Amino acid sequence: MRAMVMHGPREPLRLEDVSRPAAQPGQLLLRVRACAVCRTDLHIFDGELVRPKLPLVLGHQIVGEAEGGRRVGVPWLGWTDGECRYCRSERENLCDFARFTGYDIDGGYAEWVVADERYCFPVPDGFDDLAAAPLLCAGLIGYRSLRLAGDGERLGLYGFGAAAYIIAQVALWEGRRVFAFVRPGDEAGAAFARALGVEWAGPSDEKPPEELDAAIIFAPVGELVPHALRALAKGGAVVCGGIHMSDIPAFPYELLWGERVLRSVANLTRRDGQEFLELAPRVPVRAQVERFPLEQANEALARARSGELRGSAVLVP
Repeated sequence: MRAMVMHGPREPLRLEDVSRPAAQPGQLLLRVRACAVCRTDLHIFDGELVRPKLPLVLGHQIVGEAEGGRRVGVPWLGWTDGECRYCRSERENLCDFARFTGYDIDGGYAEWVVADERYCFPVPDGFDDLAAAPLLCAGLIGYRSLRLAGDGERLGLYGFGAAAYIIAQVALWEGRRVFAFVRPGDEAGAAFARALGVEWAGPSDEKPPEELDAAIIFAPVGELVPHALRALAKGGAVVCGGIHMSDIPAFPYELLWGERVLRSVANLTRRDGQEFLELAPRVPVRAQVERFPLEQANEALARARSGELRGSAVLVP
């Protein structure tokens, strides 16, 4: 089969003919129909996540076709031991021995993939392959971040990329007021957010017109943490939704005081996936995608890195 293979950090992915994987007991052999590009793929590619298997096939937002034509989604969480204290307390996302798709396990930048059936999700009706793929990480991690942010009415989203534009739709459907923060000078990004119906969109280094009850930081930029805390009302929460972030600068305790909460989100649980994929058709979430053939995976990664992508880049073998 054809696959785009990573051999080392910052080395361009190579289009190679490799052996089709063989499914072991409990696994599904899936023909890849679409695989969305994620910011986490860039962190792996850049060497910021330091222990990938090599050589590696990236990709963990996979829509695959199983035997008989059944569509399934393959997410980041690929396996857990089921026995550690985290797994036994319904926190499998924190499993010390977890294995992740497109990091420990070859992923979807290929024509075929194998996945543990227990960690796959049915793809909702009403979503074609390209529209469904971004739901499987951008949507799922956005959903977990939103739930951990609490039920506050005034929600700020820092970094209006693939996760933010999906979860903004959910938040608006829930009746929240959404404030979008983009890179300074990115008026096109602000316009994109306004077109989705957010109440306000502006530069990430400015305060919104009123205090926020919660903020989610999707951009991997540590300096946004004190900015978000400054915008936060007492008792509110700032949630860091990424798997990697640059260093957070020192900030005065008064920004945190007032029972403000600062927390991270790690991975996802199967329950998150089930809940979000049942919710997505009800909203309904509308994905905006830019399609790339498999052999243009390097171009898709560059496009995602640029910050100019409105929505999600999706690879199609």
